[in-house]
Amino acid sequence: MRSHVNLSHIVRTCGCFGIRRVIACGAARLHERIARDGAESVAFEVHRSLPPVLDRLRAEGYQIVGLEQATGSERLFTFPFVARTALVIGNERTGLEPDELARLDRVAEIPLAGMPHSLNAATSAAIAIYEYARQFPPPPA
Repeated sequence: MRSHVNLSHIVRTCGCFGIRRVIACGAARLHERIARDGAESVAFEVHRSLPPVLDRLRAEGYQIVGLEQATGSERLFTFPFVARTALVIGNERTGLEPDELARLDRVAEIPLAGMPHSLNAATSAAIAIYEYARQFPPPPA
């Protein structure tokens, strides 16, 4: 993720839906005014590159799901998540790299009907996080 603003919005969304861990790669940082309480309630990890992180998450028992427009992707609105899901959001401009796509167990795609044929990364992540939380509601706060 290139944008610290998008990443901060994603962390805020995760906090709202009870997601307690976000892993980012590269020179990632949060804007606490944007992330708000998510900056305190969500564990935020930064790693150098994504492929080793995906390998480790799989070894920890997570299903690795990419959110991407890709061959073989499944419609998000009929996508059955599993409880232990690691949702992977790619770079805002280039999406997920081929070596990252190769490490995914499944790919979900938000069906779009109009132009442009893509959403902002934070908006896409929020939609997918909402769908995951709909299927696995967090306990009441």
